[in-house]
Amino acid sequence: MGKLFHIVVKPILLGSLFGAILLMAKVSNGQNSVRKITFDEAIAIALEGSYPTRYYREEKEAMQYSYLYNKAQFKPRLDLNLFVPSWDEGVNAIYTPDTLPVYTSTSSLKAGGSLNFTVMLPTGGNFALSSRMYWEKYMMASGSSFSDGLKNIQAFSRFSLSFSQPIFTTNTLKENLKIARLNYDKSVCYYNRAQMDIVYNVTNAFYQVYKASYQLLIATERLNNSKEALRITKLKQEAGDLPEGEILIAEISVAQDEARLLESKGNMEELKDEFKLLVGLNLSEEFELEAEMDFESFIIDQPKAIEEAKKNRNELRERDIDIRLQEISLDQAKREREFKGQIDAYYDFTGLSTRDGGTPIELFNSSFENMADRPANRGVTLTLAYPILDWGRGRNLENKSRHILKERELDKENTERSIEKEVREIVRKVNEAEIRYRINRQNKTVAEKSFRISQLRFENGDMTSQELSIEQNRLSDVQLDYINSYITYRLAVADLNRKTLFDFKENKPLVIE
Repeated sequence: MGKLFHIVVKPILLGSLFGAILLMAKVSNGQNSVRKITFDEAIAIALEGSYPTRYYREEKEAMQYSYLYNKAQFKPRLDLNLFVPSWDEGVNAIYTPDTLPVYTSTSSLKAGGSLNFTVMLPTGGNFALSSRMYWEKYMMASGSSFSDGLKNIQAFSRFSLSFSQPIFTTNTLKENLKIARLNYDKSVCYYNRAQMDIVYNVTNAFYQVYKASYQLLIATERLNNSKEALRITKLKQEAGDLPEGEILIAEISVAQDEARLLESKGNMEELKDEFKLLVGLNLSEEFELEAEMDFESFIIDQPKAIEEAKKNRNELRERDIDIRLQEISLDQAKREREFKGQIDAYYDFTGLSTRDGGTPIELFNSSFENMADRPANRGVTLTLAYPILDWGRGRNLENKSRHILKERELDKENTERSIEKEVREIVRKVNEAEIRYRINRQNKTVAEKSFRISQLRFENGDMTSQELSIEQNRLSDVQLDYINSYITYRLAVADLNRKTLFDFKENKPLVIE
């Protein structure tokens, strides 16, 4: 698959993402040797091994083989049928002139087969050449023994030509091939749509794990700040500069931050398992996410986005296929009330051995000689059919198909309107998310400077532990707003790509192989 997105991430204030994820791995797993997965690798793994991909890939391949099956119907066919042997034994009633039955045991042993060569014609008919041969040993018991009864050994041979051609109707083979091709095209649409959904879902899961690692890093840094504040508070109290209540407030802050850190670890492990399940990794496998963060906005032309969506969306292709399939169904319904006909013709030579015995080869040679002496069998049949009285069945079936066709056309129209609404909405979300991210990035820079000043004021005795805790909460909130706005922007861009199948950053269509 070609690259659908290019994600680059740069170090955040609290440390690089690599450091955050490495800390995550060390704290939660106690391991340093784990699998490293980039964003592009996560997408590639999911597109190859996730359940939706495998499911729709199997469906697509099944429809492909169905299409190839119908395509092969136009090729010449050679069939061999053998029965070696066929044996029967039973009791038959033979009626005498006075109508009294005489029960006689009979036995039959046959061996032979047929070879058939069929050619499908472009007109929907077929031409067939066939040959059939078999050898038979027939015995009738005299009394209770076959040895003294009637015996007859003979060979049979036949060569025939046949022709069949429907008239006044549609070529059903071509029609079935067209249906199979449309169903295959529809399965390809399902497959492509599933892949784009996977790309979006993996993007979301990837950044949720990234967010959890960021929260873990914030919680760790916050706990370290609280412990440092507690240490300074104890020193001040020992020097007689603070009342005992300040230590209690600082200790409560440490306990709360320890609980936050524990909650962050549990949340991260849960999100990692969800990521593994989505991508198709073993749940016991440990990993690190490797990414770089770089923010680069780009212009989105809303009319162009709508145009690309209507041109590229698989849902519209599916609606077009549904319409074409229903048009075929309507044609089939119309044929229920149409004049139909068929021409069948055959020409064959049949031979039966005239010898009373001998080897199978001698018997077959005798049947061929007999065939040359006999006139050929031949015939032509023209069949015509028209429903004179069907109590409205054909008309009702046609009307039903026509209304379903109208339904399919309305469905396409509604899908187009829905797509336009979706694209307009997602373009607004991308633009809003970009603005919100820039604001939150600036707020984070200001909040971090403000907190460093607060730390200095606390060390100098100009701020209480409770006031420092409030400033810490404010900083944490701003840092989370920052990462949330970044993830919101990335997911909005991924959703835009999914809903337009166009990369506005690179200004080119998205292609999935």
